[in-house]
Amino acid sequence: MGGLGSGRYWGSRTKHTTEDYRSIDIRFLKRHGGLIPGRVSTVTWSNEINQTGAIQIAAETDQLVFKYKFCYAGENWTDIDLPVSLDWSDCSIGGKRPWFICPIPSCGKRVAILYADRCFVCRHCLQLAYESQYEDTELRAARKANRLRDKLGWSNGILDGEGGKPKGMHLRKYNKLVERYDLLLSQSLYEN
Repeated sequence: MGGLGSGRYWGSRTKHTTEDYRSIDIRFLKRHGGLIPGRVSTVTWSNEINQTGAIQIAAETDQLVFKYKFCYAGENWTDIDLPVSLDWSDCSIGGKRPWFICPIPSCGKRVAILYADRCFVCRHCLQLAYESQYEDTELRAARKANRLRDKLGWSNGILDGEGGKPKGMHLRKYNKLVERYDLLLSQSLYEN
């Protein structure tokens, strides 16, 4: 096991990540009423300046139909109507959770997010990694420390210093979070 060339190459990213692709999250669609049969929704993507893409989603009882235009490397624009099946699972405290079924017939995985390539597919079909899989120890510790700062109600940025105990938080919980924060801070700043 583990010969030359096996495992992860630590010098650079070897795969594209989920952040490199446009995506549609079924939880977002459910929160905004996009799964109600008969409803047509529009999802848009944009950068800081312009809208970079848009898709219409028509909801039916057991599927969604993605309607969009696609152009690849100088070809003509093509209208695409992509049916995406839905599945529902029971939640432990009641209700149902929606899932996309990946439209690639050989896959058929139940997923929450589909990513846009030529069509919308799961991250497994595109062989995408998560951005966090390429973080080194220090960067991961800094990200976790910032998440703790949010829980504590402190301003974002690990170099900003500590704030006070949030009103209503038990002292024991506060001390536990600060202790965890201090450990992550030292890992992010002083690890080699």
